[in-house]
Amino acid sequence: MNVQKFIFDKEEVSINDGETSWKSPSNIALVKYWGKIGEQIPANPSISFTLNNCHTITTLKYKKAESLSFKVFVEGKREESFEPKIEKFLNRIKKYCSFIDYYAFEIHTQNTFPHSSGIASSASGLSALALCITSIEKTLDHSITEEYFKEKASFLARLGSGSACRSVYPELVVWGKNKSFENSSDLVAVPFDGAHNVFKDFQDTILLVDKGQKVVSSTVGHNLMHHHPFAKQRFEQAHQNLEKLKEALVSGDLKTFTAIVESEALTLHAMMMTSDPYFILMKPNTLKIIEEVWDYRKKHNLNLTITLDAGANVHLLYPKSEEKYAMNLINSSLIQFCENKSYICDEVGSGSEEI
Repeated sequence: MNVQKFIFDKEEVSINDGETSWKSPSNIALVKYWGKIGEQIPANPSISFTLNNCHTITTLKYKKAESLSFKVFVEGKREESFEPKIEKFLNRIKKYCSFIDYYAFEIHTQNTFPHSSGIASSASGLSALALCITSIEKTLDHSITEEYFKEKASFLARLGSGSACRSVYPELVVWGKNKSFENSSDLVAVPFDGAHNVFKDFQDTILLVDKGQKVVSSTVGHNLMHHHPFAKQRFEQAHQNLEKLKEALVSGDLKTFTAIVESEALTLHAMMMTSDPYFILMKPNTLKIIEEVWDYRKKHNLNLTITLDAGANVHLLYPKSEEKYAMNLINSSLIQFCENKSYICDEVGSGSEEI
């Protein structure tokens, strides 16, 4: 795939005022990407579950202007602290969306979950904004197909936040070139449609150990992989785990699914703890939850699976058929390790949606 296909090449367009709104979900990676090269290219491939309830709603208001300008509003309040990241994103996408130079934007956004706490808020937020911008492009070029629309939105979202490219699509989504997935790409995410039915209604209960902002951002963590002593082995491991996980997803092998997903989560945090400088994003209660889940799973022969993003919160994944057991464990034991006894019930979702 060539980046040239994503360059907006209409020379004469009618610039109009308007607004567009998109809802885009967060996602939880099963095989993690950690480390990137060049312009937001992943150092290793990844696969994720798109979520449903954890999402961002973004409305983009646009007016004809002499040059590009923008303001960001979070839940109705001007949020200038968000603007440097958005400015960086808009500057990156100019070469692919030249029309944005002729607009003044108001970006109104809100999340259904805590920002910067290890739930992928940048994934949902940047994908929602990318979808809004692609919607403007569609008003300027009516020949855009639905397939190209999603591809372009995924491509743009990646330039803002790597994992955001996966949030455009529903259910299981792959990002990064891997030989097991024929159409996989480093430039865009692609949906994976071949999974066993048991994964279609998988649940994700997010145990909020710490709702505060992370002490080290994901961007900093990714950059620390450039000179990491174990980076090469880690990137090779991710390819191997993705290939093995694909087999488990197709066959419905929940035991293998659990083994790979949990290993990936712990490896992600091991890379943080062995970087230079090293850092720890887990909290003591993160480890207590993991141990409780493992004990309960063994005792009842269940398929409860833990995973972590770059933060302290624990994602408890499980098939819908085990929901009763999972909620019993959460409410009888795990809730005590959550900040203010807070958790979010989520599930595999249907992807982004125009609203």
